[in-house]
Formats: sequence, structure tokens, C-alpha cells
Amino acid sequence: MNDLLPDATHMGPVTLRTADLARLERWYQAGPGLVQVAESPGVVELGVDGRTLVRLEAAPDLRGPNPQDAGLFHTAVLYPDHTSLAAAVVRMTQIPGMVFAGVGDHHVSQAFYFVDPDGNGVELYVDRPRSAWQWQGDRVHMTTEGFDPSAFVAQHLGSGDATGTPTGATVGHVHLQVGDVTTARQFYVDALGFAETAAYGAQAVFVSAGGYHHHMAMNTWNSAGAGRRANTLGLGLVDIVVPGADGLGAARERLTARGVQTADDGRTLSFDDPWGNRIRLS
Repeated sequence: MNDLLPDATHMGPVTLRTADLARLERWYQAGPGLVQVAESPGVVELGVDGRTLVRLEAAPDLRGPNPQDAGLFHTAVLYPDHTSLAAAVVRMTQIPGMVFAGVGDHHVSQAFYFVDPDGNGVELYVDRPRSAWQWQGDRVHMTTEGFDPSAFVAQHLGSGDATGTPTGATVGHVHLQVGDVTTARQFYVDALGFAETAAYGAQAVFVSAGGYHHHMAMNTWNSAGAGRRANTLGLGLVDIVVPGADGLGAARERLTARGVQTADDGRTLSFDDPWGNRIRLS
């Protein structure tokens, strides 16, 4: 049995449940620059290049999550270049009531952090070239240092155009809040098949496929000791795209061997992590 997800595995759309569909749709269009890809009753899909990055589902009867609950820490939108990211940052500053949560130079990437109107964390970032990443064995060097956001925008956009759809943007990674890192590692590495690329003691673990710095991360910064999450607004589903049926089948075998209950329709494999975060491989 193959112990790892295939190298070409990448993140698919993130589904968010919201009590105000129209408001959240406007926010993801105005700032990150996503456009409507598809629409059905109670559901709007937003993305670029015809690909869905964020799926919004109306759930007016659900309550909001407690900040200490397990669930979403942030959805991270990866831009193809510094100019696209700088333009998105400018658009974000033009949103009334926009909540800016800071910046981070992580050595492998540069990131801007925001909070959407529902309280969901959103990271907008750009990668540095892979040739600049520093590896020690199977661990990648990641830092969290500050940088001047205004200087970043001035350097990479100047007085350029901040409008338009960011062609080539993707969901680069998804970061979750969980109850403990040991259980997260057992699930996302041992059972699901990601490779661990970094860890911050008992506080956070970072995992990926194919030598990326991280496709997912799990931390306990707000949620240490959290149990299974309630049915609330916020994170509805994390999609992961696996190339080929073989990769899907190997993941099914690993999960089943570790007692994880899965729903398999032949094309997708759905299951909950130990905190009730819904994951779907396709």
C-alpha cells in the first residue's frame, strides 16, 4: 500500500456556509478578485479561469462557530505573481470595514492576512521560487517575519491597475484549527498520506504532497483541547484533488485500515477528520 498521496495532489475549492450569501459573495469578488463561476439555489461558486476556488452555501438557520472551536483557521489564495497579489491588497483596502490581520514573510512566501465578514480567516499570498526554499532533509525552513505592506504594494504595483480578475490564482493551502497536533499528525500524515514538512512543537504541523511547503496545516493556537465541532456556519468542506483513480484507491485503503469511515461514490471519497471537519478527495 502506497503511504503517500501522489506528488501532483493539490487543493480544490473550500466550501463556506454563510447566513448572508450576497454579502460574502460581494466580499470575495471585491477583494480577492474572484468571479462567479456557477450558481444554483442557495449556492454560489467563485473562482478564476472557470475554476471554483470558494463555494458559498446559504445556511441561514445555523449559528456561528465559537472562536475556540475546531474548524477553519484560514483559506489561502495563492496568486501567480507579486503584481497580482499587490493588486488584490489594494482592492482589499477599498472594502468598507475591511479587517486586516497582518502580514507574514515565511521565507517560502509572502502573505497578507484578512478576516471576511463572517469571521473566516483569509490569507492572500505569493510563493518565492522553489529554488529559494531551504530544506533540511524532508523539512522546509519557514519563518514568520514582518515586512512593510505599503512598500510591497509600491514595489510590485506602483500606480498600476488594481482591477481585473487574477488569472492563475488557486487555493494554495488550507489551515485548520484542531484540538491537538499529535492526533492531527496521525490523521493527515499517517492515514490520509500527506508528508510532514514542518512543525512548531505541539502547536502546529504543516503537511504537503510533492514537495510543496504545505498544502494543509493544523494548529491549536485558538483551539487547544477542542472536541468534535458542532454543525455551524463557517467551514463546510475541504476539497483535495488527487490525480488518478490509483491515488484515490490508495487513500481509501489507508483510511479504512485506520478505522476512518468513508463515503465512496467511485469518483470521490468523503470523510471527517477527528474534529468533524469534512474532507473530500476527488
